[in-house]
Amino acid sequence: MGDEETRTGSLDPLLDSFQIGKVKLANRIFSSSHAPGYNTDGTPSERYIAYHEEKARGGIGLTMIGGSSNVSVDSASLWGQLNFGQDRIIEPLSGMTERIHSHGTAIMCQITHMGRRNVSNDGDWLPTIAPSSIREPMHRGWPKEMDKHDIKRVIFDFVAAGKRAEKSGLDGIELCATSHLLDQFWTPLVNKRTDEYGGSIDNRLRFTFEILEAIREAVGAELLLGIRMIANEDQIGGLSTEESREIAQKLAESELLDFMNIASSSLATEAGLSKAIPPSGTPLAPYLPLAASIKETVDIPILHATRITDVSSARYAIESASVDLIGMTRAHMADPHIVKKIKEGKEERIRTCVGASLCINRLHQGLDAACIQNPSTGRETFVPQLVSKVKDKSKKIVIVGAGPAGLESARVCAERGHDVLLLEAQSQAGGQVVLAARASERQSELLGITQWLTSEIQLLGVELRLNTVAETEKILSEKPDVVITATGGWPEKPLLNGGEDLVATTSEVLSGEVKIPESVLIFDDHGSERALSVAEYLQSHGAKDIEIITPDRLIGHDLSATTGPAYLEMLYSLGVKLTPDHRLIEVKRDETKIQAVFRNEYTSTTIHRNTHLVVVENGSSPNDELFKELRESSVNDGVTDLEALRIGKAQPGTKNGFTLYRIGDSVASRDIAAAIYEARRLCQNL
Repeated sequence: MGDEETRTGSLDPLLDSFQIGKVKLANRIFSSSHAPGYNTDGTPSERYIAYHEEKARGGIGLTMIGGSSNVSVDSASLWGQLNFGQDRIIEPLSGMTERIHSHGTAIMCQITHMGRRNVSNDGDWLPTIAPSSIREPMHRGWPKEMDKHDIKRVIFDFVAAGKRAEKSGLDGIELCATSHLLDQFWTPLVNKRTDEYGGSIDNRLRFTFEILEAIREAVGAELLLGIRMIANEDQIGGLSTEESREIAQKLAESELLDFMNIASSSLATEAGLSKAIPPSGTPLAPYLPLAASIKETVDIPILHATRITDVSSARYAIESASVDLIGMTRAHMADPHIVKKIKEGKEERIRTCVGASLCINRLHQGLDAACIQNPSTGRETFVPQLVSKVKDKSKKIVIVGAGPAGLESARVCAERGHDVLLLEAQSQAGGQVVLAARASERQSELLGITQWLTSEIQLLGVELRLNTVAETEKILSEKPDVVITATGGWPEKPLLNGGEDLVATTSEVLSGEVKIPESVLIFDDHGSERALSVAEYLQSHGAKDIEIITPDRLIGHDLSATTGPAYLEMLYSLGVKLTPDHRLIEVKRDETKIQAVFRNEYTSTTIHRNTHLVVVENGSSPNDELFKELRESSVNDGVTDLEALRIGKAQPGTKNGFTLYRIGDSVASRDIAAAIYEARRLCQNL
């Protein structure tokens, strides 16, 4: 970048400073704009500010806020976005800017009009708009074709939003053109206009240039101005890499932009979204070469962020000069202190993102973002990222079970300064995660969660006893102050009219207890990854005829956005038969095979399937025998104060004995995120 780049002389390229316009960034790592769903009224909430401030406290060079922040009333906020269409955002945003700047971190915001990538039955219930009246498959509504008045109005709204950003003290703004209104003008899939805004590339770019010129005229050169764009729509009839490079070149040559942020794949379909935000089991940094090809084409700084989960990939991106700034967005949800740990030489202690995509999937389910392994993310106001040290006398704490819940409990208690003993019956820590990881490569990344936790407890001095069956006398002989049972659950079979002994659980399959025949029927009454992963496992171990049947109306009912399409792609490619809306009611022997009887959830009619093996996934029932034995001796009768747990406060104090708690699946069948969150809330004030 010549004059725009200033090297610090650091031995680590990630820690080099970088100059964009008049803004000097402390390092090359940034967090890209996203909407985690933490705002309710279009202005930054304290929760939202604390979430971004933690990244600044952790040393990040640039945090980009306000994913899909809307500028117009007919672009509704679906995910708790910031609203740049109103002046009332200026004051709270100014306060947020000051707090981020106080840590030496730059702050920019993304602004947009979502066009057809929106709905007309939310927000102000206004019709959506687009260059042409072509429906988006993801959001399913038919937009109004924009007339000249709409075009002028939206340009005015972008300018007003730019002024508000300037008044708020932001370092810059990023216009979003990733399947949003700007890009909808660019792509021939959506723009069928015959006027001066359609047809040639120059005509399709006209609306964008009018916006950029108007913003520049209004705010001058002080406020950085960039654009996030797709460099390959990966859709039949959509923008190719070659045409996207041409667009990038025209935008750069205009000298209206200070930077470009390069993405890939259209967001207009669920399949496209899954490619744009790749989940676990997909290659790391998949679009870095694409971003590098744009960098070769233009002479302005290039930013890029897509599945850059680890420091090595980020470092390579900068060291190879593929891009100028590298985004580690989901990675900072897993660990907001990445830069700080790099600087301190503690890179091995970074909690690496495993690509589970709980964060983005929850948004598409109408929920707020959460990290599968970091319970503090988005909850910094009451679950701090850093565990505080105990102020009074340390305690002897015995934890039973080294799954995610038990490991997190041990980590937090050890961070507090307690004497921690962790007992595990198996030969390695990890619990059900170890078993789940056997299913497929996409599931194996989950091991990163428990591997990090195991490494941390070892560094913190936790005594971990493997191959140890915890018994009441053994535990009591340790004279504990606190006992926590995180013993997980037993695989649960569905209630049937007969034949429970003829079915196997997914756990039995993954543990190798079941011989895998040629034909297998999987009954999924859970709706998450487990059954679908087991289908992949079965196929890789010789099964040829596989069918998944579920009482839900969708296969993988609880999967969404990114993970769901990835699993469906896998299942279809393997030829797995998918049958929704049917419940398993009976299993019986039928000569050389097993006959499974299913009832339609809506018509009550029955169907029969003959197969060699029936596998069921129905969650788990609590393994709570030890807890029940111990509660008679405990001073709190094993009772957890739920109000204290809810807000992460200390449990009621007791004397003359030990307190007993149980967490995770030993309470009820849930998931990894719930188990870790429960452990953290319980233990952070023990």
